[in-house]
Amino acid sequence: MARLRIVHAIARLNVGGAALSVLELAAGQLRRGHDVTVVGGRIAAGEASMEHVAAELGVPYLHLASLQRDVSASSDAATVRALRRLLRERRPDVLHTHTAKAGATGRLAALLAGGARPRAVVHTFHGHVLRGYFDPARERAFRLIERALALATDRVVAVSEEVRDDLVAFHVAPPEKIAVVPYGFDLDRRVRSDPETRARKRAEAGAAGDTFVVGWAGRLTAIKRPLDLVRVAAAVDGSLLVLAGDGELRNDVEALAHELGVHDRARLMGYVDDMGAWYAAFDAFLLTSLNEGTPVVGIEAQAAGVPVVATDAGGTRTVVADGETGFVVPVGDVDAMADRLRTLRDDTALRERLAETGRERMRSAFSIERMVEDVENLYEEILSR
Repeated sequence: MARLRIVHAIARLNVGGAALSVLELAAGQLRRGHDVTVVGGRIAAGEASMEHVAAELGVPYLHLASLQRDVSASSDAATVRALRRLLRERRPDVLHTHTAKAGATGRLAALLAGGARPRAVVHTFHGHVLRGYFDPARERAFRLIERALALATDRVVAVSEEVRDDLVAFHVAPPEKIAVVPYGFDLDRRVRSDPETRARKRAEAGAAGDTFVVGWAGRLTAIKRPLDLVRVAAAVDGSLLVLAGDGELRNDVEALAHELGVHDRARLMGYVDDMGAWYAAFDAFLLTSLNEGTPVVGIEAQAAGVPVVATDAGGTRTVVADGETGFVVPVGDVDAMADRLRTLRDDTALRERLAETGRERMRSAFSIERMVEDVENLYEEILSR
């Protein structure tokens, strides 16, 4: 394929799957000889940044201070103007937006760019805020906005079949306009599972001997249902819960841990810079979310040989195969989560079998080169029209 000028726009490079995926995609496109720039906005208070990963991967990064997650008429208008100016200056062949706010401001900028509108405008839903985040009135408003924006988009990308099905159900776009492109990562670089790292991280967590260590990573916010983590830990004797992440519900999590008498076997680590090493410490990984696009921490955990117990939310089944690489249970079913963890705690052979299957499948299904190839084919399809 001929060399392309590509601009990726994402609301912010906070710790999470969307930011990591965009940076991995951009790095892969650079390796193929394309001219790539990633534009990102302001990191919200209480969140950790992944902007350093752009430098590690050699991805050109442009910070746009006006681009932020929260709705602000003045900041959003300034972002549209800045992105329109960027499109006119750089004349990219492709504008690829990611996440809701960058998707809205970026596609508006493309509409207002006149003759500088990129030949291909693509938007990726790494999940969505169309259900479970806001009250019904605002959810209806966001769905209408996304339907309108989809009309100004050449192709919409969903990171899982479940996300695609939601977009179709909400009438965001017809099925033929939506391409499913699963994530891809350099899992060998991202995660560790060697005995030395395991011993070091378990010691850091205070996990003695054969303690059954359950890991979790993410934002301590309502959509992730972190209080369920504490309730599950209380029901699994002999377990140690390690939480990597932070957020507005941290105090509630700590209070519930004290109330249920498990504060001495819960470790709230805050955001960590070496999440890939922490997987080595875990015997099982827990996902309690109400909604997910594609849970990247689930991919990474399994790649490190850690079975996952996850709620049946969004694209979780794209990642976790029930009974084969872990277990999938209904959202909010604390008893089922605790039961599956007790099974993993007590059956070492099962744990090892799930771990080995998970390692193999994650590397096969979520490779970088497959993701980059899928996206390049999508661009080519649009540009050849």
